[in-house]
Amino acid sequence: MNYTLMHKNIRVADIEIDEDTGVIIGIGDIYAKEHLPLGVVHPLRHKEIIDKAALNKWWTGRSIPASRMGINDALETLGIYNTELLLTKCLGLSLSDHYWVRPADSDMTWESVNFFDNEFSDDIGDVLFGTAGKSIGFNYSSPDNTSDGNLQKRWKIIDGKRCLLKSGSAPFRQQPINEVIASIILDRLCIDHIPYTLTWIDDKPYSVCENFVSKDTELVSAARLMQIRPKSNDENGYLHFVNVCSELGFDIVPMLDRMIVFDYIIANEDRHFGNFGLLRDADTLELKGAAPMFDNGTSLWYDKLTSQIPSADITCKPFKKTHGEQLKLISDISWLDLSKLDGIDDEISEIFSDDKIRKFIDHERANMIVTQIRKRIDRLLEIVMTHKNSQDISFDGDVDEDEAKSYGLTIE
Repeated sequence: MNYTLMHKNIRVADIEIDEDTGVIIGIGDIYAKEHLPLGVVHPLRHKEIIDKAALNKWWTGRSIPASRMGINDALETLGIYNTELLLTKCLGLSLSDHYWVRPADSDMTWESVNFFDNEFSDDIGDVLFGTAGKSIGFNYSSPDNTSDGNLQKRWKIIDGKRCLLKSGSAPFRQQPINEVIASIILDRLCIDHIPYTLTWIDDKPYSVCENFVSKDTELVSAARLMQIRPKSNDENGYLHFVNVCSELGFDIVPMLDRMIVFDYIIANEDRHFGNFGLLRDADTLELKGAAPMFDNGTSLWYDKLTSQIPSADITCKPFKKTHGEQLKLISDISWLDLSKLDGIDDEISEIFSDDKIRKFIDHERANMIVTQIRKRIDRLLEIVMTHKNSQDISFDGDVDEDEAKSYGLTIE
């Protein structure tokens, strides 16, 4: 079927999408090359070409991942065999950016269809949460068709605001609680972030956060930015990202310093290239600055048995294999005042004391987590006392190519 790829009301390119698979099988006329997704236009012999494979990877990357909790049951309920087929049913609309596809010969406008201004259906969210009250007649007009990540999640309009609800995984259901703890730490350290709160559905915890993208701005992930050009032989992943941002006129290093320190404190295991990046003006394409910190729940030994927490090997992303190695990338630590975390132990313990939370995280586990957070803060204090702004950007301990590919980045 023929569509026009749109960026708000700007016609970007004519495309053909296969109705049986949901993938892009053809690119027609290009109307606004500068509005194509970053990384789709490549130089070749003194000219620029549109990479159909890259455009299709971007398009299918908008779909719900096959690894999403409960997705097979959801697809069976909807009578659809893959998540890519959901994209055209909602015109590819998202709450992360302003791209969409308009059927050929249609005169519909951005103002009439976007989810920032218009209400959307709860049907797909209900299906994804296993609470659908029907088996036919679904309204597919929903940003839930274009949400990423492995945990169950859905968008809801709460008091007029677009909010994302996200679950945790068994047995501890800890990720939503971690988001709240992370918000407290970020707030104390004065690091720009999206606040998370907790809500309960059927006696299970869910994190809630407002959308930080507006009808005027959009998120450009680090993964997308790093597709602008190949990584050179003298660049590791860190330098590649820093240099690309610099070439675009933005100094990303201060944000990375803060992100690396924070991820060390919470033992974050999933800071992949899709959950940090830059915000840009959707109309002028001007970069506005670093996106606030978000998606911090896969941390604090969320899936480890309590007895394993003190000695657990902690996965580190996105630049180094260990948090210790990643800390060496910090260029400046003068901004960090760890005295702002005085008393954080009691505040976190208070969160864990909630009776509903105790059903998933007992007193022993809560105490172990608080103790380990304090130990990491104390170790960080030792590092601060000896840090001499001697940044180490060597290739030692880099995340390898296979691991980088697993979370959305091709190292070239």
